[in-house]
Amino acid sequence: MSGGKQKNGGDQPGDKMTVSQVWPEVERAESLARGAALKWASVVFCRPEHLERLSQYRKRESQRTASVHTRLKSMVQSYLEGVGWGLEQLREARTELRAVSQTLRKAEGEADRNEDGVKALERLREVSANHSQLLAAVSNLPRLYSVRSTVLETERLVESRRLLEAHARLMELECWQDDILWQLHAPAGKTGHVLSAEDEEMVTKYFSGVGQLVEALGNELWAVVSSALALARQNPTPFVSAVRIVEREEALDRALQDERGEGGCSSRPLPPGRPRGWRARFFEVLEEAVSARFRSVSYMHTRGPGLAGHLSALQHGIMADLATVRHLLEHCVPPHYRLTAAYLRASHLCLRAHLAQVSSWDLESREIFAVLNWVLHIYSSPEMMGDPELAAELDQEELEPLISAEGLEQLQGKYVQRVRKSVSGWMLKALQEELQDWQRDQEPDTDHEGFYQTSLPTIIAQMLEENARVALMISESLGDQTIQMGLHEMENLLNRFREALVEFGKEHRRDPAGSKSKFYLHYLLASISNCIILKKSTESLQRQRSARSSCRFSRIPPNPLVALDRAVRRACRLVMDQLLLDLQPHLPVLLTRPWLAQGDPTPKLCRVLERHLELYGRVQPPCRQRLQEEAQWLMVVEYVRALMLKKLVCRNAEERRQLAQQMVQDEERFREVFSSLDGDSSVPEVNPLALLPVLADFIRLKDPGMLSLEVSGLAAKYPDVSDEHVSVLLDIRGDISRDVRGTVLDVLEQSAPPLPSGYRPIFTDIRVSPPTMAFCLPTAKCA
Repeated sequence: MSGGKQKNGGDQPGDKMTVSQVWPEVERAESLARGAALKWASVVFCRPEHLERLSQYRKRESQRTASVHTRLKSMVQSYLEGVGWGLEQLREARTELRAVSQTLRKAEGEADRNEDGVKALERLREVSANHSQLLAAVSNLPRLYSVRSTVLETERLVESRRLLEAHARLMELECWQDDILWQLHAPAGKTGHVLSAEDEEMVTKYFSGVGQLVEALGNELWAVVSSALALARQNPTPFVSAVRIVEREEALDRALQDERGEGGCSSRPLPPGRPRGWRARFFEVLEEAVSARFRSVSYMHTRGPGLAGHLSALQHGIMADLATVRHLLEHCVPPHYRLTAAYLRASHLCLRAHLAQVSSWDLESREIFAVLNWVLHIYSSPEMMGDPELAAELDQEELEPLISAEGLEQLQGKYVQRVRKSVSGWMLKALQEELQDWQRDQEPDTDHEGFYQTSLPTIIAQMLEENARVALMISESLGDQTIQMGLHEMENLLNRFREALVEFGKEHRRDPAGSKSKFYLHYLLASISNCIILKKSTESLQRQRSARSSCRFSRIPPNPLVALDRAVRRACRLVMDQLLLDLQPHLPVLLTRPWLAQGDPTPKLCRVLERHLELYGRVQPPCRQRLQEEAQWLMVVEYVRALMLKKLVCRNAEERRQLAQQMVQDEERFREVFSSLDGDSSVPEVNPLALLPVLADFIRLKDPGMLSLEVSGLAAKYPDVSDEHVSVLLDIRGDISRDVRGTVLDVLEQSAPPLPSGYRPIFTDIRVSPPTMAFCLPTAKCA
């Protein structure tokens, strides 16, 4: 005990080496723990007043350490109890193994002592076997002399198709052969003698004609079974005889198996060629006959449009044969044969093999549709296997599907790929025709409501809807895959459409006055209407998809609506670029002294807006409202941008009043232009035109001391306004001192709220030129 205490309680170098060997990371773990503790302590006790809680932390950590120690002790104790129980089980197993080994050694000794007694009986067994063979030879001499003549007579009966008589003689010959072979054996229980190879070969050679007779009779039987469908309509007697012989053979096989098989009470071996299993062979021949019937159906013109006709011929052939089997052959066999069910099963297997071959061909989409429709709908319809009378003969669940689930999936995938190739080609062709329409020297076509449109969306929508309808005729799964494919192709088309719009805009910018640019804006608006029609078609396809399709496909689902939105935004951006291009000649005069005196460019700007807004009315909603809103934003942004250029700086209060009044009049004119549209136009949450009166009030304000309050209201309504914008407005007033400017900018900085969600910035798009910094040359006078 003292040694144990010394070992556990000391800090000797040997102890440290032992702990390090058991846990090599102990020093590093201890160092990390100390570092973590120091880091924690430095954070918790970073100030002297925090040391007052040292006792609380010490108590809490002591409790936590005690809890950890308690859990460790409990866990180690449970491990030790488990180890003890395992050792006890091992001790019991070792004791039992010793007892078994002793018993095996005793049994081995008993077997060695009995070996001498067995050897003494071998001589007696040999003498008994010789006497048995001599007796058998004497008793079988009459039969041996008549074997040749019986074989010849049986051959004549087989050739003349007297099958029942031939089978009776054959059974007699087989009985003789079996008796002779058994008599050449000594009884197994007496001598244990085994027939020598020479004796067995001699008997087999003498009765060789019997084996040939069995083969000849079998060939005749199977020929009759193969032509059963033809015989049933003419003379079913040979078929009935064949069935009776098969049943006799089956009964004999079963009796011999029961008597001499592994579970029988006799040690006598089975006769040569037994069991024959002719009943199983009967159904095999029936299956081969069915397969031959399939091969007899013409394979000419099977590929291409003839595949549907070939499948129809198979349907009629199968149903005609089934009628013959049910009404004629079924009455010629025992009820347990269930011949109709057997023929159904054989036909099904042959169909599976044939359809597997057809599926491996390089089929087109219409051929794949014919195969899938025949397999999934026609085959299981009341016209074929769905017939109630046939369903009573055979449970359909016993049959494997004509095409496996994996094969159907591959065939459906091949169908989708063929349709994808066709759809992609047609979409590309339709897009090329659309691009050619853009170069026409006439307006786009209109629908019955007067909206611009071209033939592109109608072609695409009809094509995708038709493909989805055809695929849904096969199955919901194929319909989902086809719709999924259509959405992918729609997304690709919209991406290419957007690229074509970009290229269309580039060509227009290179030659704005060219003949091809005369109806540039009209076709942009027609493109937007086309996108709206395509959106409706896309949403219709998405609604047709089943709820399970979202988790059925591993691939990222297509999102044509996002691509469509990008295309619409690109088209709207090009439309706004064209509006800006038409407004550009009149913008330089805006907010200048000539404008203040005459208000000249504003009516021209209004006429440009009216012409564009009239064309926007040819676009289907909601994009029509979107274009009107974008035009409104663009007009206000350009107006405020012209104001921020400081082309007009007021010199007195009268000019400030005139400037504010003119801005309010311009706002009223613009509002008139936009309010003259149809009443269904949507009103945005922040009307950009409302900014102009606010700026006019800011410029018109007589008391500069109230500018701080005015700036607060401006920042509350338009939180993206910056100090640069406010500085320009103060410069335009022309009466602001440095102190007032500083106060106003300080109020703006303090009251600037964050941008609310959904707020569309307006001042962010308006850049202000940096002010020119005054500076002095380092001259003596300046100094």
